[in-house]
Amino acid sequence: MDAANPPATPTTVKPPRKGLFSPTNVRRWENFKANRRGYWSLWIFLVLFVLTLGAEFIANDRPILVSYKGEILTPIFVDYPEEKFGGFLAQTDYRAQDIQDEINANGWMLWPPIHYSYQTANSNLPQGKSAPTPPFWMMSKEQRCSGYAGGVADPNCNWSNFNWLGTDDQARDVLARLIYGFRISVLFGLVLTICSAVVGVCAGAMQGYFGGWTDLLMQRFIEIWSSMPVLYILLIIASVLPPGFFILLGILLLFSWVGLVGVVRAEFLRARNFEYVRAARALGVDNLTIMYRHLLPNAMVATLTFVPFILSGSISTLTSLDFLGFGMPPGSPSLGEMIAQGKSNLQAPWLGLSAFFTMSIMLSLLIFIGEAVRDAFDPRKTFR
Repeated sequence: MDAANPPATPTTVKPPRKGLFSPTNVRRWENFKANRRGYWSLWIFLVLFVLTLGAEFIANDRPILVSYKGEILTPIFVDYPEEKFGGFLAQTDYRAQDIQDEINANGWMLWPPIHYSYQTANSNLPQGKSAPTPPFWMMSKEQRCSGYAGGVADPNCNWSNFNWLGTDDQARDVLARLIYGFRISVLFGLVLTICSAVVGVCAGAMQGYFGGWTDLLMQRFIEIWSSMPVLYILLIIASVLPPGFFILLGILLLFSWVGLVGVVRAEFLRARNFEYVRAARALGVDNLTIMYRHLLPNAMVATLTFVPFILSGSISTLTSLDFLGFGMPPGSPSLGEMIAQGKSNLQAPWLGLSAFFTMSIMLSLLIFIGEAVRDAFDPRKTFR
């Protein structure tokens, strides 16, 4: 052996990473980021959603923290009786002047930026104004402080007590109701989309994998189920059952799962006779394992592209039912109910416009995200 030319040491080739950081997923993420509109829409939507998840820390008629006689209290989590602050009522009204004076004399309060919850009625409406009242920037300083005992010099006439987007017909703060309504709409849409995807994927997988009579019978059932007048059935069921988040979720789930069945069925029909599936069957792998480990990942690529559009459709359906009065319970923060108020109070355009722009921004962001997801999972889509 030549000492001057030692044999080359074999280089170890690292296997490609699997899972979340696989080369395929990295390429999809790069394609997603290349769609700048969808990429920034995702970040804007996430920021808005995370902020509204903590809506109680942004808009609330209770302080976040209270220091009273050396004791730290958390009214935002605990209902303290008024007798703790020298009163006699079962529930403390922290916006009452006597309660504020008592706490400030013996400690301090840390308030959210907006001193209204979604159900708080403003008891200090400007003189000569009745609900719904316009946004504070449409009135002079003297006019918007005229509802307080001290007028302009009153310490409670401050930015946190102003109604930034006005009040509705029950003197409730519009901005606070928009924040809480955004959260309910997105959470409702997410839960409905996830449940619909689970049911739709399972039904489509069974149809596509087993085929035959299973596919034929389920397809005929879906055709009959899809031909039913969905809106009328929803209105009838919602008018009979008591309104509620989960009741409404169950009603809408009866029909929303059908949308994904065709996509998943087609993917399973296409892939069930591939060589690797036949090989798995020959090795004795059971059907459930083949469906879950080998066929479902390929079907989910097509399914995920529809998820943002299904989410936007779920939010629109909830808003429509709320507008018709068959949605969430009365008093709940609802974008549809606010649009209905705008229809009934044409002299207060800030009601309808606030809800309209909130819905428009929310759905536009979801559509842009959906377009970016579709580009990310399209293997023929390339960006330079």
